[in-house]
Amino acid sequence: MKTLECKCGHINPEGTQLCESCGRPLTEEARNKPLADMRYEGSARRSQTYNKTIIDKVWNFFSSVKVGMWIIVAILVAAAIGTILPQVFYVPANNATQAAAYYERVYGTFGKIYNDLGLSDLYGSWWFQGLIGLLGISLIIASLDRVIPLYKSLKKQKVRRHLSFLQRQRLFTKAEGVQEDVLTDAEKKLKELKYTVRRENGALLAEKGRFSRWGPYVNHLGLIIFLGGVMFRAIPGWYVDETMWLREGETLAVPGAPGYYLENNSFEFDVYDPTDSNEVFSDAIERVGTIASNYQTNLTLYRGENEEITGDPGELIEITEGPTIVNKPFKFESYNIYQVDFRLDELRSMTFQLQDKETEEAFGEQFTIDLVNPESDYDLGDGYRVELVNYYADFTGFEDGEPQSKSPIPNNPAFLIRMFTPDNPQPETSFVLIRETIEPFGENEYKIAFQSAETRDISGLTVRKDLTLPILMVGGIIFMIGVVQGSYWNHRRIWLQQTEDGVVYVAGHTNKNWNSVKKDLHIVTKDTQIPRPVDQQDPEADMDFDEGDEKS
Repeated sequence: MKTLECKCGHINPEGTQLCESCGRPLTEEARNKPLADMRYEGSARRSQTYNKTIIDKVWNFFSSVKVGMWIIVAILVAAAIGTILPQVFYVPANNATQAAAYYERVYGTFGKIYNDLGLSDLYGSWWFQGLIGLLGISLIIASLDRVIPLYKSLKKQKVRRHLSFLQRQRLFTKAEGVQEDVLTDAEKKLKELKYTVRRENGALLAEKGRFSRWGPYVNHLGLIIFLGGVMFRAIPGWYVDETMWLREGETLAVPGAPGYYLENNSFEFDVYDPTDSNEVFSDAIERVGTIASNYQTNLTLYRGENEEITGDPGELIEITEGPTIVNKPFKFESYNIYQVDFRLDELRSMTFQLQDKETEEAFGEQFTIDLVNPESDYDLGDGYRVELVNYYADFTGFEDGEPQSKSPIPNNPAFLIRMFTPDNPQPETSFVLIRETIEPFGENEYKIAFQSAETRDISGLTVRKDLTLPILMVGGIIFMIGVVQGSYWNHRRIWLQQTEDGVVYVAGHTNKNWNSVKKDLHIVTKDTQIPRPVDQQDPEADMDFDEGDEKS
């Protein structure tokens, strides 16, 4: 890397606009500017110095603010497109195959393309996570490209600066023939204003609020940590947000928690008493009928003895039991099981009787069909038997003569049944619904008569685990610290230099809120032979302040 040697003897990296030590312009471009470029103290940035290797080109690409803005725009556009159709966790599907079929069936070709592109699971898709990663890389490189040279320049700055540096500051004034020691009086005033003052060889540097310059980079650090937390959610086991429906008496594997199983012991549903005059919801109860006061699921947690063997948990070992109530989750390890929904009185089983269609005389014993795991044959005794040919849990009608079922949930069960009797050599066939029986092959002598049904309640549970939450919280807190740091403070600097022949140079600079440093300069130069500083960027700006405005 080439270097630039200033006339003051300081060695500067190639690309430096202003000498890190004395502030003298080092390039023709810097000399031609009426005001010094103080954004990064005129220091050399790596992206403006190196441009040879592939590493340099990658660094220069990601250090560009424009590139970072385009990545943010791409993320925002993707997030907006992701709201056109519901995300996959809001659709009735238990796996990727069912989800793909759902999007194509409901939304047609557009839905299929939408799902194939990963837009249905936007925040979990590899390409969206890639955009988040690119944004993180851009933030890291852009921050390092700027903060390191800025830190070095501020650390190396000397008290005495070259006159060309002072003359190119936005706030500047000069007084000739000043015989009094203005530096001592200015030092006293500036210390009263909480400045850190350094003096050296007839020069004074007063500095205040330097830490505010790091606010944007603290912002970036917090945002990088936050984005890292978002990306960690893609690591298996770090983030789980799954839904499960658990029926009373049923035991199922906990989605997202390998080796764990939950049993629904019972579901409790309580409502407010409409006859209680003290109920605060009495008016609402009269209007809507019933209002739930509590609903909860009493659970038992098990762990499979052979949980490492997929599909074969072996003996289930009880771990703990307890309820999950709205806003009071059932907890184990890092998991929380929330009660979020319920369904009352889902059909669990139906009991039938084989009867003579004309006389309604019963033959054999009653038989009960389990609507979750139905058997194929039922022996009624005395030579009577029924065979369950097909079961349609959620019957929706016929299509081309074939019965159709919308889902495996027994919302409207229907059965295709063969009836075997001693007096008929050939079995009869019936299509049995809850309130209707269809005889597809002509008149039957026997029928299947509905006797009773057993129901049970279903609990809608959400399984959540988030190991990234502490990371997100730390990132958010650091981000807000950076916002406050950069918003409510500003970096002010005031230079005074007095020559032996009585010439005094005064300059001031701040990264924002110029009125603040203008007021401070007014206090310093008041009641002295030094004229008020001029705003060289806006010469017509008023630099006069009332007595009540002199505190900054």
